Amino acid sequence: MKPALWRSLFPGIALTAFIASVGFMVAQLPLADKVGPLAAAILSAVLYRHFFGYPEKIHSGIQFSAKKLLRLAIILFGLKLNMNVIWNEGLPLLVRDLLVILFAIGLMMILARLFKADESLSMLLGIGTGVCGASAIAAVSPILKAKEEDTAISAGIISIVGTVFAIGYTIIRPWLPVDAEAYGMWVGLSLHEVAHVALAGAAAGDDGLGMALLGKLGRVFLLVPLSLVLIAIMRKSSKSQGDHTIAYPWFLVGFILMSLFGSYVNGNLVVIPTPVMEGVSFLTSFLLTMAMVGLGLNVSLRDLRQKAWKPMLLLLITSLLLSFLTYWIV
Repeated sequence: MKPALWRSLFPGIALTAFIASVGFMVAQLPLADKVGPLAAAILSAVLYRHFFGYPEKIHSGIQFSAKKLLRLAIILFGLKLNMNVIWNEGLPLLVRDLLVILFAIGLMMILARLFKADESLSMLLGIGTGVCGASAIAAVSPILKAKEEDTAISAGIISIVGTVFAIGYTIIRPWLPVDAEAYGMWVGLSLHEVAHVALAGAAAGDDGLGMALLGKLGRVFLLVPLSLVLIAIMRKSSKSQGDHTIAYPWFLVGFILMSLFGSYVNGNLVVIPTPVMEGVSFLTSFLLTMAMVGLGLNVSLRDLRQKAWKPMLLLLITSLLLSFLTYWIV
C-alpha cells in the first residue's frame, strides 16, 4: 500500500478500531458482558453517528474497515470450522442443519411479506438466524448487495436477540426433561451465533457444550453452499434486469482454504502453538467488530426506528418457533 494512500485511510481505520475497542471494554461490564462486544460496538457507532454526525473527511478509511477488513475477518473465521467433526457426524447432522436454515429463511420472508416488513433486513436476519448470526450476515451482504446500514442493523439486532435467547436457555435448562447431549444439540441447532451457543451450551457441562458446538459447526459449514445458491439466484435476477455486476465473492474461497488448513494441516503437518491460535481468534473477532463499526456509522437512529421494529419482531417470532421445532427434532 502506497504511503499516501495509507495516510488517507489511517484516520478512518483508527476511528473504527477505537470504537471497536470501546465495544470490547463495554462488554466487560456487568450485564453488558452477556450482549458481547460486537453488539456493544455497533451501538456505540450508531450513537457516535447520532451525536457527532458521519465523519465524511475520513470516509475512505471507514469504508476500508467496512469492506476490506470484513472480508479478511470472514477468511480468518474459517479457522473456527473443523471439517473433521462435520465428516465424522455425517449426513444426519447436515440434514437437520439444512432444515434449520430453510425454516429460518423461509419463515422470515413469509412473515415479512405478510406484515409488510423490510425484505432486505428480513432476509439478512433469516440467514443470520439459520446459519451463524452476524458472521453469516457479513458474508452474504456483498452477494445480496445489501445496504451497509441494513447489514449493520441486522447484525446488531441478531446479536442482541441471540443473547436474550442464550440467557433464556441457560435459565430453563434445569427444568428441561432432556439429558446434556440432547440439550446441547438443541442449543447448537437453534441459537444464532457461536458465542450464543457457547454461552447456553456451557450450562450442560462439557458433554452438552461439545454437542452444542457440533450442531453449530454443521450450520457454519453450510454457509458456503448457501452463498453459492444466493450467487446463482442473484445472477439470474441480474440478467433478467440487464445488470451483470454480481461478482464472485472470492473471500469465501479464503474461508474454505482456512477451514482446510485448520482441519488438516495444523496439528498434522505443522503445529501452531495454542496462544498463537487464540491470538488469531481474538484478531478475527476484533476485525469483524471493526468492520461492523464501519457499517454501523452509516445507521441513522431515525431510519432504525422506522424500518427495524417489524423485522425485529418477526425475528423474535421466528426464533421462538425455531426453538420449538429443533427441541422436537432432537
